[in-house]
Amino acid sequence: MKTTKKFTAAILFTLALFTFNGAKAQETSKYDQGFRLGFGLSGGYATEDPYKAAVGGDVRLQYDLTKRYSITLTTGYNHIFVSESDGKDLGFIPVKAGLKAFIWNDQFYLTGEAGAAFSVANNYNQTSLLLAPGIGYATKYIDISARYEHYSDFKTINNDGTPGQGFGQVAIRLAYGFKL
Repeated sequence: MKTTKKFTAAILFTLALFTFNGAKAQETSKYDQGFRLGFGLSGGYATEDPYKAAVGGDVRLQYDLTKRYSITLTTGYNHIFVSESDGKDLGFIPVKAGLKAFIWNDQFYLTGEAGAAFSVANNYNQTSLLLAPGIGYATKYIDISARYEHYSDFKTINNDGTPGQGFGQVAIRLAYGFKL
């Protein structure tokens, strides 16, 4: 339950910043819109048992609406490790759509993504809602970001040993991107 409250607070904070920054969208009426493609690697740590460390790779298509706002579509593969005594690892394909808002010097940004995580490994037959707020720094070719991802429907183990549902992941992403 603590994770859900923290996640809700992060989403509200991100939305408030998007709203605050919205007044500046008018200044970019003649911005050269276009697509960018990025390839990223990420590593992280899960916030609930039995999950532990996480690694992943992704491909992100970004369309720049204005100089400050972009929409994104991201997919790839994530693998979250579990110790042998706790079961099998979780592998899934995330599919997310989002909004990226540059808030300072056209390089620092906030992002919010939502989508689904489709499990594909070790006979997991489940799909989960996926929500991911983040913050990052992007140059012409390099993108470094930190994010929190919440998977609402994957099984967990509560502190008292009973089955639970939903966990999060804190991750760092390093990516290479370019204009199409």
